[in-house]
Amino acid sequence: MTAMTPMTSTTDCVSCDRRTALRAAGLVALSGSALLAGCSAGTSSGTAGQGTGGGSTTTGGTATVATSEVSVGGGVIVNQQYVVTQPASGEFKAFSAICTHQGCVVGAVSDGVIICPCHNSHFDLASGDPVAGPATQPLPAVTFTTSGTDIVIGG
Repeated sequence: MTAMTPMTSTTDCVSCDRRTALRAAGLVALSGSALLAGCSAGTSSGTAGQGTGGGSTTTGGTATVATSEVSVGGGVIVNQQYVVTQPASGEFKAFSAICTHQGCVVGAVSDGVIICPCHNSHFDLASGDPVAGPATQPLPAVTFTTSGTDIVIGG
């Protein structure tokens, strides 16, 4: 019968190494998330600046954009929350600016479609229905009112 040697602290040392490796992996993941969040914030800020123009404001859960900011056949992204479009002269529509594919903020309204820059989904500016890309669900319509020369969204 051979004598079995008891486990030594080598096992504990392997556990320590595993703990150290897991901590390091966690720090790398956390750092990567912070880096990506920083990159996303830069892109989103650019999108908001392009989409809202000078005529939008936010007050207590509502947003306001001047009708003159919304071109016929085009639209604007308001505060990274809403997309306001004007399919025909005097006809306004408002949708959520959050893409139904993976939750990115849509980036532009061009050539009759609302475009999500993340995976290139395209939505019809009159209905919010997907017309191209991976999104299969329409952008949800949101409540708005027209007050003089302003469009008030939400609330």
